[in-house]
Amino acid sequence: MRYRLTFCSSLLLILLALHSHAQGIDVVTEDSRYAYLRDGKVVGPATQVAQAMLDLAALGDYRIVIYPWARAYEKALREPDVLIYPLDRTSAREHSFKWVGEIATVTTRLYKLRDGEKIVLNSLAQAKSYSIGVVRYDTRQLLLQQRGFTRLVVSDNNRDNFQKLLNHQVRLLPLTERSARQSSEDAQVDFSILEEVYSIDEQPDHVYMAFSLSTPDDTVARARRAFEKLKASGELGRLMGEH
Repeated sequence: MRYRLTFCSSLLLILLALHSHAQGIDVVTEDSRYAYLRDGKVVGPATQVAQAMLDLAALGDYRIVIYPWARAYEKALREPDVLIYPLDRTSAREHSFKWVGEIATVTTRLYKLRDGEKIVLNSLAQAKSYSIGVVRYDTRQLLLQQRGFTRLVVSDNNRDNFQKLLNHQVRLLPLTERSARQSSEDAQVDFSILEEVYSIDEQPDHVYMAFSLSTPDDTVARARRAFEKLKASGELGRLMGEH
């Protein structure tokens, strides 16, 4: 009887492992300039990098899904075999993910509507007087909270966040220039309606791809090797539109 129970337990573990492997990798992202839907498919420069990396690493099946950022982030925090991008690498997040590689370094700027009240900022701290739109769990929300900002208006995604600026529900938005241009295009407004009032140069955003912490080390190691090959060959820069 003891042998039968041991055999059954071993068989169950093998079946569970095979089932987990068969499920493949879940790739999660948000709607942004890095990833977006076109004709029902997730595309975008960072999406191309993720696909090229996973194919080169021969990690099996994967699926790429766009979620609201908070949902994508929670999934990557709590589930195994999840790849998330774009994810800013910060000290607060350092031990919560297994980092694969950096896809971009960008600077966040504070934007207002050009036709709104004049705002002059000589320091980031001076922006505490104004309502600021942020996306839930985004590093900009975390950064501003850490700096003591209390007038933050939180949205679930970039589109809603940008719309709040257009509707005068917030006074400022922290965005990279490319994200600001993309948000303007998505909202069908001219980028010239925005005015940059401050650049957070002292803390650039290092944008990465990363796996969930419970993802097997071998999976992460293979993805890292594939990423480094893409980088060394110049393919990473080409896919990200740097050349």
